[in-house]
Amino acid sequence: MSEDHESVQRDVAAWLTANWDPELSLLDWRRRLTDAGWTRPSWPTEWHGRGLPAWADEIVTTEIARAGAVGPPIGSGLALAAPTILAHGSDQAKQLLYPTLTGECTWCQLFSEPGSGSDLAGLSTRADRDGDEWIVNGQKLWSTSAHHADYGMLLARTDADVPKHKGITYFALPMDQPGVEARPLRQMNRHASFNEVFLTDARVPNRFRVGAAGEGWRVALTTLAHERGFGAMRRPQTDPTGGRTHREAHAEAEDHFRTYEWYPQRAGRADLLVERARGATDAVVRQRVAATVSSQRAQQWTAQRAIAARALGRAPGAEGSIGKLGTSIVARAAAVAHGQIAGAAGMLTAPDGDAIVAEILVSVPAQSIAGGTDEIQHNILGEQMLGLPREPSVDRELPFREIPRSV
Repeated sequence: MSEDHESVQRDVAAWLTANWDPELSLLDWRRRLTDAGWTRPSWPTEWHGRGLPAWADEIVTTEIARAGAVGPPIGSGLALAAPTILAHGSDQAKQLLYPTLTGECTWCQLFSEPGSGSDLAGLSTRADRDGDEWIVNGQKLWSTSAHHADYGMLLARTDADVPKHKGITYFALPMDQPGVEARPLRQMNRHASFNEVFLTDARVPNRFRVGAAGEGWRVALTTLAHERGFGAMRRPQTDPTGGRTHREAHAEAEDHFRTYEWYPQRAGRADLLVERARGATDAVVRQRVAATVSSQRAQQWTAQRAIAARALGRAPGAEGSIGKLGTSIVARAAAVAHGQIAGAAGMLTAPDGDAIVAEILVSVPAQSIAGGTDEIQHNILGEQMLGLPREPSVDRELPFREIPRSV
């Protein structure tokens, strides 16, 4: 560890010794952490950081855990909304950073639409300017936690007379208002993590616009780049029998991860394969398990490279798309292997079946869709990294209102 790294480690350790109080409320503790600039030390000092290099965030996170203290909030607010607003938001929009850092504001994503599929730029939700506000009408889909979020990362079309990528604007939409209705979606694995969101004359202040009007696609790419690394959420170390801070943080984590309790099954549960395959005599099964576990380890190394790149201050890059594709490949291979080991019983959730395998089999298809489909990731890598010609398109240069659309 370099002298600079050791200096940051000493500083945060000394601050924690002087300030960590397990009997504070969770909000009071996170306010104290944020006021000192330790929630995101790599951020500028004027926006609640300490102006340190990007590698400082991981050192501080490690020291907080080592001290037995509670860390920053979990969820899409700090992971997706905050870095996007920091990069593109006006000073007015950046007023949302502090309550996001402290956990007072929770977020959801309002990107996908039922009529657009993987063509995110084809969205038709409309926002019309009305003085100092925008009036929003449309429908969003696959919005995790929209039913209890405070704000939504919203993409809406503000100009239909320009090509589809140029007429989009990014907003921070207040969710607690009459014009916003979130309806849970029941999935085939019996969970209900997502929502469809109906927007009917919903209002968003112009001060909550993130980036310039019509430049929302560029802003959205920042969110999407962070999203591809968002799947590996770490459960915080909390003690439900500890002080007030730990008890409240534990309750927060339990509530948060309840939404994602099926995500390990979505990723195929390659971690269960070796134990479940013990004693298998079928050479084909053994070879499939070995190949799947090998792919999983290669995928983990890709993830580690991405983490190392972020620690050096580099923006999320191609490794996000590579990692997304790798996760999909491992998930599908693991599902096949689980099915071969379990046999027909893997299709049953009854007591005489294999419930976890059944959940894996119906959850894995989501892995290739969530966070940008595999096909989209192939396009990103082919066009942006390999320099291949762009996919033929008949609607990139047309004004959006002239693009034929289904009714």
